[in-house]
Amino acid sequence: MSTAKYEVIIGLEIHLRLNTKSKMFCGSTNGESETPNLYTCPICLGHPGTLPQLNKEAVRLGTLLGIAVHGEIQLNTKFDRKNYFYPDLPKGYQISQYDQPIVKGGFLEIFPDDITPKHVRIERIHLEEDAAKLKHDAQGNSLVDFNRAGAPLAELVTCPDIRTAAEARVFIQELQQIARYIGVSDADMEKGHMRCDANISLRPIGDEALYPKTEIKNVNSARYIEKAIEYEIARQTELWEKHEAPQVTTTRGWDEKRGVTVEQRTKEDAADYRYFPEPDLPPLVRDSKEIDALMKELPELPAQRRERMKQEYELSYHDARILCAEPFIANFFEETISELRGWLNTTHGEEGAEKEIWKTHRQKIGRLTNGWITSEVFKLLKETGQDFSTIKFTPENFAELLTLVFEKRINSTAGQKILRVMFAEGGDPSVIMQTHNLEQTSDSGEIDGVVTRIIEENPSVVSDFKNGKEKALMFLVGQVMKATKGKVNPEVATQLLKAKIQ
Repeated sequence: MSTAKYEVIIGLEIHLRLNTKSKMFCGSTNGESETPNLYTCPICLGHPGTLPQLNKEAVRLGTLLGIAVHGEIQLNTKFDRKNYFYPDLPKGYQISQYDQPIVKGGFLEIFPDDITPKHVRIERIHLEEDAAKLKHDAQGNSLVDFNRAGAPLAELVTCPDIRTAAEARVFIQELQQIARYIGVSDADMEKGHMRCDANISLRPIGDEALYPKTEIKNVNSARYIEKAIEYEIARQTELWEKHEAPQVTTTRGWDEKRGVTVEQRTKEDAADYRYFPEPDLPPLVRDSKEIDALMKELPELPAQRRERMKQEYELSYHDARILCAEPFIANFFEETISELRGWLNTTHGEEGAEKEIWKTHRQKIGRLTNGWITSEVFKLLKETGQDFSTIKFTPENFAELLTLVFEKRINSTAGQKILRVMFAEGGDPSVIMQTHNLEQTSDSGEIDGVVTRIIEENPSVVSDFKNGKEKALMFLVGQVMKATKGKVNPEVATQLLKAKIQ
């Protein structure tokens, strides 16, 4: 059903599990284990008489995240008790931040269609501790694993600036990349290191009011977030069309198997949580010098790296986005390029002419490297289910393979065969080429006899070419390639065929 009559309003609440060694308010390990209740202590189990102690590293990481999203770091902040009763909350309250979060404001600029920028404002980032994890067995029993209880979280809340499910997905992916680039969080949604709640409501076009929202809870991938929002937009549109628009704020879960959202409960507001300042933790007062020092720690962020790589290697935004999705992939690409530049300087020019050599070849080298990574390497990773960081060949090996392709010592098919061997076993591509007899020949004397035979065996095709049918020549080239098992340089084969036919 069309949503043309309505404007979609979307806000996101995203929890990132911070990369600290210990939990938010105690010394227990901030880790994961299949063994339940392994990483616990009296503090994170909420035993009477215990006192929390703030994790300094969690504060540092939360601050770094705030700086990376252009937020205003608060020098005076405090922690609060958020009171509610649920089996996964051992103390009966969660230590969080309410009216004085660690970061206020901020924004991210995203490109949902790889062309048009979208500015999404951030309302706040606050620090808090995680709850425990409920596990439900086949007999209907619910068990509590306290390994996660007290783990450090940074919660980022956006303003209601997002208008489509695709924008929400891209925002999540952008934040995920930033968290990984600066080392704040692994941000793995499937492992629960990053959890997202999406708030969706509709309103008639031109209306400025905000109507009761539906919150979709804890979806474990950006792709499912997109699907859940799309479903919820369609569901709410139908309700508006029937004059039954939502009257109260509710929470819903995402059923992956059925592809629907399912109502869970009505949503509490701030008053229901009875927030009050945490009496066992003093206010956090910080120095601007500390913030200035943290600003200098920030590495090149994904958006900056994409823009630099676009300019430096003449890539499209789409290609730069894919390469920069993971720091390891971007690093591998740039290290490969560095090796290729060294090779170009050695073989293609005079001393001191490096800049001109690179200017001449950078687009071709950039596209060649990008193409082989995003098509051939990614294909092998998908086939085997491996991660890019586990590949067995180095940027030096990969650059050597690309020089063989660039110099036309091997054709694309041979290159793919060599890459498969490198992927499975590692090794030097030149050695693999020689071992498997894959080097392409450009010696016209070696292929003269093959070309003559192909012409004699295909008189009608030769006649078609003489009569102006260019495709006939391509057929003959293909036959030469087939007869030589792909070892002939197709350009040489083409020239020889033309010369002999004419």
